Amino acid sequence: MPRVEVSESACTGCGVCVETCPTDVLRLNPDNKAAMAYPRDCQGCFVCQWDCAYGAIRVYVNDPAGPVGGAP
Repeated sequence: MPRVEVSESACTGCGVCVETCPTDVLRLNPDNKAAMAYPRDCQGCFVCQWDCAYGAIRVYVNDPAGPVGGAP
């Protein structure tokens, strides 16, 4: 299952990743930082990582740790 990590120190809260995610997985949290709202829906397409101009997002596929913040 893919896993997405967001570096809160690098994330500017611009929302580009939220807008471009084809499976609507990401949301801005109360701190205005990107976060995975629906980790089970992530398909590991890398669009959020590629579109982040600040390098704040990393996508890991086939990660045994599973999704961030939830059980597999």
